Amino acid sequence: MFRIALAALLAVLAFGANAAPPLVFAAASLADALTEVGAAYEKTGAVKPTFSFAASSALARQIENGAPAGLYISADEQWMDYVAARNLTTPGTRISLLANRIVLVAATALPIEIGVGFPLAAALGRDKLALADPDSVPAGRYAKAALENLGVWRDIEANVVRAENVRAALTFVERGEAKAGVVYATDAALSKKVILVGVFPEISHPLITYPAALIGQNPNAEARAFYDFMSSDAAKNIYRRYGFAVK
Repeated sequence: MFRIALAALLAVLAFGANAAPPLVFAAASLADALTEVGAAYEKTGAVKPTFSFAASSALARQIENGAPAGLYISADEQWMDYVAARNLTTPGTRISLLANRIVLVAATALPIEIGVGFPLAAALGRDKLALADPDSVPAGRYAKAALENLGVWRDIEANVVRAENVRAALTFVERGEAKAGVVYATDAALSKKVILVGVFPEISHPLITYPAALIGQNPNAEARAFYDFMSSDAAKNIYRRYGFAVK
């Protein structure tokens, strides 16, 4: 993950200080949508953004350690709070950009219905359930909260395989390394290799929101311009096509 930040930094340095592209640190689940938003932004004649996609937790710690992000988009409020508490965000720029849902996916048909006490453990047998790491990654925290609230976490905890981010969790299922997984609805929609089993009730976990903020006391003009574009109608249309709810 730190290699991602280094590659992004080298890309910025290659442009020089006066023409640096906006360097955007964003949650892995935003990769496809934001890449398209960046392409649309470039077509306006603006400088193409440089993206670093990873787990929100990893990106927050990189920013804390001095990574030169101009903009940070987290997959939950807690990691944005972490960055803001260290006075690393630009005052007055924090916004709630998007919302999402979590779903259960499987490599093959899994005839169960999500609800209180649903028989997930029986459906898994000795096989694995892939999650983003629930100790630090937002998607994993949402998944664990939902499974706990539905009363099945203790039954399946020993079967959980932890991934570094939600895209990695999805890959475990796509490759058959896990029988099922809990991922964002937007990620599941992008895959042709998994089957949607069901959507977790919103009341079973905290609301899934994506806060965004500029980084630093004096963000450069390019970072601020892309920050503004992310809330444009053109960008919102792209988010919706990828399945995000626009805040």
